[in-house]
Order: sequence, then C-alpha cells, then structure tokens
Amino acid sequence: MRAKITYFVLAAVLVVYFLLVGSRGLLLIQHGTVLTVVFGAAVLILPVIGIWFLWQTTKFARGADRLAAELAAEGGLPEDELVRTPAGRIDRDSADAVFARRRDETELTPDDWRAWFRLAVAYHDARDTPRARKAMQRAIALHDGRPVRV
Repeated sequence: MRAKITYFVLAAVLVVYFLLVGSRGLLLIQHGTVLTVVFGAAVLILPVIGIWFLWQTTKFARGADRLAAELAAEGGLPEDELVRTPAGRIDRDSADAVFARRRDETELTPDDWRAWFRLAVAYHDARDTPRARKAMQRAIALHDGRPVRV
C-alpha cells in the first residue's frame, strides 16, 4: 500500500510540474514573436510527452497489479525460491536457474499469460528490467485477449 501512495504522490507532483511547464509554454506563445512562439511550442511538447508517459506507466502498473491479484487468488504466484547473499542480494546463479525453468515453462505454453507473468518476475529477479517489462506487457495482452506484438 505504501508503494501505491508514493506512486500517486509522485504522479500528482509530476502533473503539477507539467501544468506549470505548460503554462510557461503558453505564455511564451502569447508573447507573439517568432522566437518565443517556436520556443513556447517546443516547451509545450515536454508536458505532452510526460503526460503520455505517465499514462502508459500507470496503465502498465494497473495491468500488472490486476494479473498479480488474479494469480494470487488462484494460488499461482511464483514462490521466492532464490538464494540470497548475507547482504540480502539475489545470488546470480540462483536467479539464472529459476529463469531457465520459467523460460522453459513459457516455451511449452506460449499462449498462457500466467507463464509470461512468472517469466517477467524471473527477468526482474535477474535484473533484466527491459525484458521483464516486455514479458509483463505480453502477459497483460494475452490476459486481455489483445493481439500480441512480437
């Protein structure tokens, strides 16, 4: 719950920032010289990109949470079977072994969103965030019945 509150507080701060930047861009455009209009238009692009990125990130997080809740209700969440160092870090060999099992499971059932969800968790544990995100996006698309981009 604490992570959600932090996320919403940071999202609210970002929205306020985007509004302030957008208002400055509009002021520059209203000034009316060629230079200020061009600069104002360029400044307005930043909040548009930021709001789009925030929306996509929020949509992704909600989708992943929805899948996690459904998988938890089924009793299918992956168990934490990773070996950790005394400092609490995940042992790389342990993460690789779990990843290999999850990859094999996904190759056997490529249309199962549950397998892709567990593979995303394994990628995350192996510290491969870009692939973890792609695997989770695929799990969400499969779950929702949307076409999967390869």
